[in-house]
Amino acid sequence: MIVSPTMRRLMELVERVARTSAAVLITGETGSGKEIVARAIHHFSLRSSKSWVDVNCGALPDQLMESELFGHEKGAFSGADTVKPGLFELANHGTLFLDEVGELEPRMQVKLLRVLDGVPYYRVGGQKKIEVDTRVLAATNRNLEEAVSQGHFRGDLYHRLNQCQVRVPPLRERREDIVPLAEHFLKLHSEQAFFSEEAKELLRRSDWPGNAREVRNVVTTALIHSRGYEIGTGELGALHPARIKSPRAATGLRLDGLERDAIFEALHKTGGHHQEAARLLGISRRTLSRKLKLYGPNAESESKYAYETVSGG
Repeated sequence: MIVSPTMRRLMELVERVARTSAAVLITGETGSGKEIVARAIHHFSLRSSKSWVDVNCGALPDQLMESELFGHEKGAFSGADTVKPGLFELANHGTLFLDEVGELEPRMQVKLLRVLDGVPYYRVGGQKKIEVDTRVLAATNRNLEEAVSQGHFRGDLYHRLNQCQVRVPPLRERREDIVPLAEHFLKLHSEQAFFSEEAKELLRRSDWPGNAREVRNVVTTALIHSRGYEIGTGELGALHPARIKSPRAATGLRLDGLERDAIFEALHKTGGHHQEAARLLGISRRTLSRKLKLYGPNAESESKYAYETVSGG
């Protein structure tokens, strides 16, 4: 799956970083492979034989996230029928991966910072301090420097997580990897299936705003619609023409526009169901809501996908 010089250099960096004990902040667009990079860091580290634990920080509300990370004692709150170790405990001597760390609420940011600074903590409702030796890897698709400047993310936590930063480039910056990645997803479903040369060219020319996750979804859809082993351009109909790179459009596409297109297409595919659209995009419902607010109250109804629905496209 890794063909491009860009990704080869990235994996060399991953191996070097893995041998240290530094906290690592992994940045990149949604679906670009941040978790794969995090797992590679764990795999190459001295902690590889110990636990790997991961959590999506945008998936749970503040109160549940506290219990998830730090655990709780029996009777700490309604429904706490047993003692529950937190993820920090479960990852003791191993690695804890905090995905979408930019979605953490301010109160949780303070608690996380204290633990990262080595301060023992209490389980929710507990009276005994717990001390752990856990390496933390974090990932985000947000610009945390900008979030810090706007007061949405603590600067001290950002610097604590960002002892080393690894940026995962989007697929459009490493086009050599697109076809091998698509072929990898294809072989997971069918050993006999293959792409026609025209289909490969179409895959290469797409800008893939959803990155690897979108490739996987398009390949799966193409297989569902195929009547034989060959996957041609007809089966890749999920690739919207606006995403196909052309000489005229090559310098005119903006990341924010591509992201917006991907979000509205996901809403179009799911009939406007926000939870399903968020799942398709690989982001939290909270992140999707925040993006839609940025686009304005009428953006969804004014998108080209809304016009497609009206016209039957």
